[in-house]
Amino acid sequence: MLNFLQKIGKSLMFPIATLPAAALLVRIGYEDMLDIPFMTAAGNGILSNLALIFAIGIAMGFAHDNSGAAAMSGAIGYLVLTSGITAINDSISMGVFAGIIAGVVAGLLYNRFYAIKLPDWLAFFGGKRFVPIITSAAMVLLAALFGYTWAPVQSGIDAIGEWILNAGAIGVGAYGFFNRLLIPVGLHHVINTMIWFDFGTFINAQGETVRGEINRFLNGDPNAGAFLAGFFPVMMFGLPAACLAMYVTAKKERKAAVGGFFISIALTAFLTGVTEPIEFTFMFLSPLLYVVHALLTGASMMIAFAFDAKHGFGFSAGVIDFILNYNLAQNPITLIFIGLGMGAVYFIIFYFLIIKLDLKTPGREDESELAENNVSSSAASGDGYDVRAYHTIEALGGTENIQSIDYCTTRLRLQVQNADLADEKALKRHGARGMMRISKTNLQVIIGTNVEFLADAMKTRVQNGNPEPAALSSAPAEKTVSIAKQLDEDEFMMPIEGKIIPLDQVPDEVFAQGMMGQGFGIEPSGDTFVSPVNGKVISLFPTKHAIGIETDTGIELLIHIGLDTVKLEGQGFETLVKEGQLVQQGTPLIKVDLAYIKEHAPSIVTPVIFTNLVQEKVHLLKTDQQPLGQTAIVTFK
Repeated sequence: MLNFLQKIGKSLMFPIATLPAAALLVRIGYEDMLDIPFMTAAGNGILSNLALIFAIGIAMGFAHDNSGAAAMSGAIGYLVLTSGITAINDSISMGVFAGIIAGVVAGLLYNRFYAIKLPDWLAFFGGKRFVPIITSAAMVLLAALFGYTWAPVQSGIDAIGEWILNAGAIGVGAYGFFNRLLIPVGLHHVINTMIWFDFGTFINAQGETVRGEINRFLNGDPNAGAFLAGFFPVMMFGLPAACLAMYVTAKKERKAAVGGFFISIALTAFLTGVTEPIEFTFMFLSPLLYVVHALLTGASMMIAFAFDAKHGFGFSAGVIDFILNYNLAQNPITLIFIGLGMGAVYFIIFYFLIIKLDLKTPGREDESELAENNVSSSAASGDGYDVRAYHTIEALGGTENIQSIDYCTTRLRLQVQNADLADEKALKRHGARGMMRISKTNLQVIIGTNVEFLADAMKTRVQNGNPEPAALSSAPAEKTVSIAKQLDEDEFMMPIEGKIIPLDQVPDEVFAQGMMGQGFGIEPSGDTFVSPVNGKVISLFPTKHAIGIETDTGIELLIHIGLDTVKLEGQGFETLVKEGQLVQQGTPLIKVDLAYIKEHAPSIVTPVIFTNLVQEKVHLLKTDQQPLGQTAIVTFK
């Protein structure tokens, strides 16, 4: 049951991502801003159809491959369900629950029937085409069931909603407390859905009935915003103050190292209201500290309610939403003063508990722990996500232990054979911020906001058996070579026409910081990469985007074409050599479709890395545009 609810929560992330766009359109179109009615109507087009959007998003999220066929089946299921119920009893309005039910059913039916084979005379309707058909049939049955039974259920939900909305400070405080407390298991999305999108009704200026705290607030309901306002003091002031406390309590010699980290996550919380990166720094270190945070959130909600402050957001409670919706709010300045007070309280409590309990927050780790958790250069490769995915899979017990991979905003959600096989220390060594064993077969690994890219890389690797990345075979830790002499000017040549840039200008942190080794970058303008040296091809990535060569003198180099190009899965690349093949300067290696790569990858910049130097330093002799075959490019000193 817990896993089922978590899956719903994860699936809601995609449709909820439409809310900032809707909120922006509604606010910009209001009379007090640009007074453009059609923009407000466009935004309300999203808000008034959230149930349908939920059906589509949840169906896609439940489908094992996030198929569009499942999404379409969810939409069809919702339309059949609501139309059928209305025909039986037009007073019934299931709201977002209809979308959730339709999405869940469509997703489950897709997983069951997406590959069904029918007799030849019905073959056209087999496979994925069968899913909307069976979904429609299932929705007809559910429409008949809910059409005659939902009325008392709806009355009960409305009664609960009215009780919570009318419970005053106790109601908003309890919501704020549980909203934070349920984050570790991912169930906060479930209660958010009810509060944000279902509880309470309001008739807007167009005569439409809107439901839920966010919808009502954005449509001008003067009674809406009490369940949202109290988040602003916590997210804009409280948690950034907690970051300050963690920085102040860090060891003196570690402050410079963690200062930038704390500034970035505190600024993210202040600007956007995204607080999970902060919360994960102490969530697993001290459950007590996290419970205190949940209690303080509840207290902030109650204080805001006591001062009759009402505010709202389309995304989260950061300064951007605070300013955007300022004219719709009631007593918004009060939230600033509450926030300053909450900031002081957070700082004092966090400072005291960190010192008193000797919590190992970032910057306070023991030396042995730092050494253990330090990510070696072999843990990162020419594609950071690809190699990180390899290590993450291994730390989870290998491909045979992983049953399914999902993710939400900041964490991996995993179904495994045996959760005890997961090695939390190994996960942290390769970038994870923490791990939770939800059950014997259910794991959550906290990654951060880049979790989507890691999850995609992991899925690809699991399908292929998680082979060892080729770059690891040439990692500096495994093999090093001492260069006795500088490369002669004619021993290394430009592998393609293009512009040479220093390594620290490569727009990828792994390369720019020299984690893979020294070298430089090229912005290629040609379409064929040739060997810059005489030697042997020692590694050729299956996705064709990178190649490793060992020179006749034992120098190993890596040419990584573009950034994050492993996700192209070989599209846009044609290999012209094989692994183990001897090559000479000028031997064609890989032909590329530059236009395709530019369109589908973050950058075409190509790092050229010497992966096994010891004490030598790579010095660029030339920069800017250089022709294919140009020599005297680099030297070692």
